Amino acid sequence: MSAFDLARAAKARTAQKFRNRDVTATGENRAVVAFDHLESLWLNTGTLCNVECAHCYIESSPTNDRLAYLTAAEVRPYLDEAREIGAAEIGITGGEPFMNPDILEILADALARDFRVLVLTNAMRPMMRPRIIDGLKAFGASEIARLNFRVSLDHYTGQRHDEERGAGSFEAGVAGAKWLAQNGFALTIAGRNFDAETDEDIRKGYGELFAKHDLPVDAHDPGALVIFPEMDERADVPEITESCWGILGVSAGDMMCATSRMLIKRKGETPSLASCTLIPYDRQFEMGATLKEAAGPVSLNHPHCAKFCVLGGASCSG
Repeated sequence: MSAFDLARAAKARTAQKFRNRDVTATGENRAVVAFDHLESLWLNTGTLCNVECAHCYIESSPTNDRLAYLTAAEVRPYLDEAREIGAAEIGITGGEPFMNPDILEILADALARDFRVLVLTNAMRPMMRPRIIDGLKAFGASEIARLNFRVSLDHYTGQRHDEERGAGSFEAGVAGAKWLAQNGFALTIAGRNFDAETDEDIRKGYGELFAKHDLPVDAHDPGALVIFPEMDERADVPEITESCWGILGVSAGDMMCATSRMLIKRKGETPSLASCTLIPYDRQFEMGATLKEAAGPVSLNHPHCAKFCVLGGASCSG
């Protein structure tokens, strides 16, 4: 059987799963994550991006505007509500956040409310525009101390990274990361495990990259260099049942959706809250218009729930 046929067969098997919110294809009770408290409020500033990755988690591209730009005015009530209920962190993602016209104002509003702020960026041309550079440099020391940038360098080799994001993207991303470090901003790196490499080999490769470019990132610190599992919706992914928590030795309380929600704005609609940063389009994961409304349980009825969070042990938060 060819690789294409194997992929098609895997996709067909997965298509029989994740159909029912409450039970799996085998009739077992589907795993559910109860909301515990709000630690992180994520803002998806819009799905438009300056590049189109071969395996983007949410299909961001220069033409995908299914999630429209959030405005600073739309974000402020959610920042206030998050502050009132004790959240500590604002995560900012896209698309590429620095394409959003209001990004500097959104950052300023979050920092003014004493949040830690984590920005996921490719650190390429949108971030390096003079208006953005000047705006970032204008933040005071107390604000910069709470501002962290997680730059996507998908692989420690330029060739593998550029295969994912396009020619020249590695060089541009490294240059942006160096600018952040040289200007006193906290820097972490997000990579991916494309080719089933060992964690040791991946971190060794990134360590050599960081040393070469004088990037102050500890490649052996999982919080400084975050390695995400590769996501492929064509793959055959197991469903997670109630019994899986004990079998796998993982806790529902450690899943992202136990302590975070993401603000999105679908094109032509008003903002709403989704349960997860990775599943912005599926209506079953839309939780409500306010954080109070969004504090319900989440049924793990999507392949990303299994592969990224439960089996992959990954989290977008800092």
